[in-house]
Amino acid sequence: MPDPASKPEDHHLFRQEVGDAVALAPHNRKEPHRPRIKPLPLQRLKDEKQALHDSLADPWDILDQGETGEELFFSRPGVPAAALRKLKRGGWVISAELDLHGLRSDEARIALAEFLLNCARNDRRCIRIIHGKGLRSKNREPVLKHKLRHWLMQREDVLAFCQARPADGGSGAVVVLLKSAHRNG
Repeated sequence: MPDPASKPEDHHLFRQEVGDAVALAPHNRKEPHRPRIKPLPLQRLKDEKQALHDSLADPWDILDQGETGEELFFSRPGVPAAALRKLKRGGWVISAELDLHGLRSDEARIALAEFLLNCARNDRRCIRIIHGKGLRSKNREPVLKHKLRHWLMQREDVLAFCQARPADGGSGAVVVLLKSAHRNG
């Protein structure tokens, strides 16, 4: 239907231009409602992902502590000094061994946990863990040595540990004294 305000010649020109085109019937439809997409809380998701990573990650960072040149040792409070001296001198018989060479940190941590659990089941008291000297690692840093120290200190079943004697691996290994699984009281 032509607009009443339009001139008759405009209508004639329009019809001439559109030719045989047929006007579409009105559809009487309403455009569907498109709900607004809720904004994504990207920063919160990023923070939660970082929190999960941090909770699973090792809290020790190689940049926090450098190699001091001192040998590795630890003794839990209450463990007699004589027990640590005996461990350093090789006075305990090593009854089990774990070699962590070539493992990534996460693999080494899992292997250590499984090994210590097996040692507890079999009442192994003195064990050796070979961590390597780090000669093939980035910057030739003994990464596993420092992480192993941290992991062992967290475990209640570890009474003491020290760097192995040269004959037992020297600075590339640690000798660990574990609690007895059959100890009374």
